[in-house]
Amino acid sequence: MKVLTVVTHPREDSLTFKVTESFVQGLKDAGHETEIMDLYRSDFSPVLWEEDEPEWSADRQQYSPAVETEMERMKRHDALAFVFPLWWWSMPAMLKGYIDRVWNYGFAYGPKKLDHQKVLWLSLAGAPVERFEKRQYDKMMTHYFNVGLADYCGIPNSQFELFYETIKEQPRYMEAWLTRAYNLGFNYAE
Repeated sequence: MKVLTVVTHPREDSLTFKVTESFVQGLKDAGHETEIMDLYRSDFSPVLWEEDEPEWSADRQQYSPAVETEMERMKRHDALAFVFPLWWWSMPAMLKGYIDRVWNYGFAYGPKKLDHQKVLWLSLAGAPVERFEKRQYDKMMTHYFNVGLADYCGIPNSQFELFYETIKEQPRYMEAWLTRAYNLGFNYAE
């Protein structure tokens, strides 16, 4: 399987990148191909301007060259993976802008849907699990990513994974996160 892995974090020495490396190694060890797209270092602008705003009545819309390039990149892959820190119970603005611009009308939803077999949303949260369960943020986010985004855009298999308490990089936690990320890559096709 060819998997597009999109990583979003301003710091390359972050835990998000370490988790991405383990995930990608798992993919490769299982025989998958992957391309890594680093949103912060790709020069992709998350700002949606008029040229990328959907024209609801158009049969086919021509988007900006940057968005068309990313749509073509997505078409070259069978599946998707997004690795990002959890900010304000959601994805960072950089990734949200990517979704807004690239997962656009006529490509990801509307008359045409995405053809990808699977998407993994792998997010790193600083807070403990209790904080998410208390107000059911974990259920809200799972529904948002799996149903609001993936299912709405035609991806039949969506998985939202949340790593908790990632602010404190304690050795026992680090090993568990990296092992879990590796296993998510290695078992990606299941």
